[in-house]
Amino acid sequence: MNSIEHVKASFFTFLEQHYNLNENQLTRCNFDMNTDPEKAAFGDLNSNAAMVLAKELATNPRALAQTITQNFQHPAISKIEIAGPGFLNFFLTPESLITLAQEILTKGDEFFKSDIQHKKINIEFVSANPTGPLHFGHGRNGILGDTLARILEFLGHDVTREFYINDAGAQITKLGNSLRVRYQQALGQSVVMPDDAYHGQYLTDLGTELASAHADGLLTESDEYFQDIAKQKMLAQQKETLQAYGIRFDLWFSEKDLKNRVSIDDYIQKLTDNGYTYEQDGALWFATTQFGDDKDRVLRKSDGEYTYLAGDLPYLVNKLERGYDTLIMILGHDHHSFVVRLHALMQALGYNPDRLTVILYQLVHITKNGESARMSKRAGTIVDLHDIINTVGKDVARYFYLNRKADAELDFDLELALTTSNENPVFYIQYAYVRTNSILKKAAEINPDYAQLTAADCKNLTEQEKLIIKKVIALQALLKSLNTSHQTHVLAYYTFELANIFHAYYNSTKAIVDDIEQTKNNLCIIKIMNSTLHLCFNLMGISSPDKM
Repeated sequence: MNSIEHVKASFFTFLEQHYNLNENQLTRCNFDMNTDPEKAAFGDLNSNAAMVLAKELATNPRALAQTITQNFQHPAISKIEIAGPGFLNFFLTPESLITLAQEILTKGDEFFKSDIQHKKINIEFVSANPTGPLHFGHGRNGILGDTLARILEFLGHDVTREFYINDAGAQITKLGNSLRVRYQQALGQSVVMPDDAYHGQYLTDLGTELASAHADGLLTESDEYFQDIAKQKMLAQQKETLQAYGIRFDLWFSEKDLKNRVSIDDYIQKLTDNGYTYEQDGALWFATTQFGDDKDRVLRKSDGEYTYLAGDLPYLVNKLERGYDTLIMILGHDHHSFVVRLHALMQALGYNPDRLTVILYQLVHITKNGESARMSKRAGTIVDLHDIINTVGKDVARYFYLNRKADAELDFDLELALTTSNENPVFYIQYAYVRTNSILKKAAEINPDYAQLTAADCKNLTEQEKLIIKKVIALQALLKSLNTSHQTHVLAYYTFELANIFHAYYNSTKAIVDDIEQTKNNLCIIKIMNSTLHLCFNLMGISSPDKM
């Protein structure tokens, strides 16, 4: 037996062959590791297969479960019990868990990589307008995208992280005009900033900077000059903030450059040629209702101006034609209907809409003392994304942004984030890692042989240690599930639960004892915990401190 995945594969193969089942039927069956110490009586692995398949096989769930227990065999399984109306509880042999622990020690991180089809994947995230600093809501987008990219890369995929620079259109024109006014004001000219301009302090500061460097030498410069200066300054600031969070991008894709190379009309003509556009009231419409939308959408307004949907068409096709197997986009929850339109565009142009996955995330609320924190720079509270990392640090910021399902609103608790005790989940998980480091270091100082552990040193497991090994093994299936579900928050939950199990073990077990062989055995468990926590931290993008 190589892993629990082997047991699962054998079980599903048995079901497929014994009951003539197809893949779709099997996907509804679970086969999960039981890592709850309070449910140890229910075995090491649990499955609802008999419950799920009984109706399709026209039989009683418990009767089906009974047949399965009588016919399925695997060398790693000592017995199978039936619970309730037909749940299957599998018990592993003691030797199989020891073998798995030895395998983890031998393979390290490779143990957690599943046999999956590797793909070329593009993940686009953040993609904020370069019209100002990133706000705290962008942090959630950034951490979700970066963590997902880390996980998919770990699983073996070829991942490209892409930031789409929205540097064309009315917002850039407005940005340039706003900077010109701030520059003139910095020179002492009596110029009023329009109400619809960008009024942020960042442009006042940039205008003052330009005035100090150029006096009145820029007054004759074009609007495009001020647009480019402001855009490059804001983009550089955004890159600096993202870098501080440990977020990197492989490609910064300019909307302006694309529009200089291609014509939107050419792409719209393809939609027309395929029969999916029509004119009405002087506007050009895209028949998105043919693809499940609630109403058709305008591509070109009656005044000749393109809509956002039309503007996104060349970029969508550009990404599809770059050879990616899968496109992933991370967008705010307000883009829900936009997703339908993107899939409609793909179908209308002959692309498989399944190639595009969109992850929608909900709002972020900054709270302090149980109340929403007011966004006031004068009051010294959170204003933009950089303020968060300056206040709580990268590790806390990343974990707090990650520790909630994407489609649920997130309350970022500043008071908790600043706590340096076990109440703070980041402190709690990192402290578990520090404890493993401390034990391993102390052991090596006592006896250099303790630093040269091998798989053969793991010979027996206590009940607590079995629970630890099972929890560690569960990471393999969890990461495999993230390959398709993309629910990155479960990794944060898992890491906290793993740390919780270790803290309980640490408080009840002495790792270094008089018996050298037993000490080596204990240190194997510590080493496994150390390396697993380190892997989880790397995937979440938080640091693995040696001491705290």
